[in-house]
Amino acid sequence: MATATAEPADTLATLTADSLKRELRSDRPPILINVLDAEAYQARRIPGSINVPTDNIAVVEEIVPDREAPVVVYCANADCTASPEAARTLQEMGYRNVRDFEDGLQGWRAAGYDLIGNAAS
Repeated sequence: MATATAEPADTLATLTADSLKRELRSDRPPILINVLDAEAYQARRIPGSINVPTDNIAVVEEIVPDREAPVVVYCANADCTASPEAARTLQEMGYRNVRDFEDGLQGWRAAGYDLIGNAAS
């Protein structure tokens, strides 16, 4: 009897800055969530993102009731653990289309894209 092999629970879908930029310009852009604290969000963020800190990620249920909606989370950079933690929590909450922009703010800027915020220049 053949058995299906599930992906490991710690496998998260990710995307590049260029892919994210294309998707943000598409007809169905993802909900882009900065999971850093409010102060960091006000300082620097990707345009179009909303702020839901990792320790308050459950509030996404009120903001995004559709569990099939495309959601992308990000934090500061590839070493930051906040966005993968938030993505896993969202998956556990039943969200089925969650990805982590693992390069975060640093990767967005390195790809040549602008950030906004009171310390973005």
